Amino acid sequence: MTRSAEPAPASPLQRARLLTPRRCFILSLLLLLVGIMYSLTIGRYPISFGRLMNFIGSDVSAPDHALLHNIIIDSRLPRIVAAVLVGAGLSVSGAAYQAVFRNPLVSPGLLGVLSGCAFGAALSIVAGLNGLWIPALACVAGLLAVALGVGIASLFASPSILMLILGGIISNALFTGLLSIVKYVADPQDQLPAIVYWMLGSLSAVDNHALLLTAPVLVVAIVLLAAIGRVLDVMTLSEDEAYSLGVPVRFYRYGTIILATLISALTVSIAGMVGWVGLLIPHLTRLLVGASNVWLLPVAVCLGGCFLLLCDGLARTLAPGEIPLGIITELLGALAFIALLKTVRRGWA
Repeated sequence: MTRSAEPAPASPLQRARLLTPRRCFILSLLLLLVGIMYSLTIGRYPISFGRLMNFIGSDVSAPDHALLHNIIIDSRLPRIVAAVLVGAGLSVSGAAYQAVFRNPLVSPGLLGVLSGCAFGAALSIVAGLNGLWIPALACVAGLLAVALGVGIASLFASPSILMLILGGIISNALFTGLLSIVKYVADPQDQLPAIVYWMLGSLSAVDNHALLLTAPVLVVAIVLLAAIGRVLDVMTLSEDEAYSLGVPVRFYRYGTIILATLISALTVSIAGMVGWVGLLIPHLTRLLVGASNVWLLPVAVCLGGCFLLLCDGLARTLAPGEIPLGIITELLGALAFIALLKTVRRGWA
């Protein structure tokens, strides 16, 4: 059932050694910085790049900069930081899941974290809870869903990768059913539309207070995952080979699952259901830097942030009203994955 993520064929640039993994990381980091700067300038109130640089280079708290301070610091910057963290988190957790489960089709929702988060958010909306209660309960329910999946896997046999996947499928189905019950009993006038809108994904509710609570944990978890690429490379081998090389497989497997699940739950609690990022970006990154997780994970962090910045920019500029973020990621992700399939499938053959 599982299958290792084989390296895709090298591109002409890779064969000519012009696109080395280190250069890919530097380019992706520069692209992310450019994306952040550009995102600060676009929106309902466009700001020229020169005016933005003048604002950054001056006293941002000066009274004559009050309007720009409100737009850039209070409104756009928290949203942009959240987009980068969510994109980076989903990408690195998707790549880590694929390495641990030795399956290139695994995404952060495998163990039920997304359905668990959706259930938690829906339950808090039906219970009349507001504010930070919704992301908090979404995060807790997502973690519970993964814990249930791992617990089910441990009940029947040694927790092999196959049993973990089956436990995740069962947990995912259970929380999807619970979510359906909550939607069934929700008030169709107010609560049901709120649940549906939350599940479509959005960064419009992100503010500095929410970021202060979640960003430190997300940053630490992302850095930890991105730093264990060499261990994950060893874990793509068989368990016996990994043990013979001195890697405590069970410790790193569950440690990686816990970190990736925590990241996924926090990103969903911030932005709602945002699909495709954790599946698309690791494959795109693998085409650029190869299958080694040493460079794949850091580059995926940068490219994931770029991708969600692009999606969020489109969501808030394409139409007079904001388009839900999940719709943009689904459409762009599906189109991009079709474009990648021709190359990616050679690595699966």
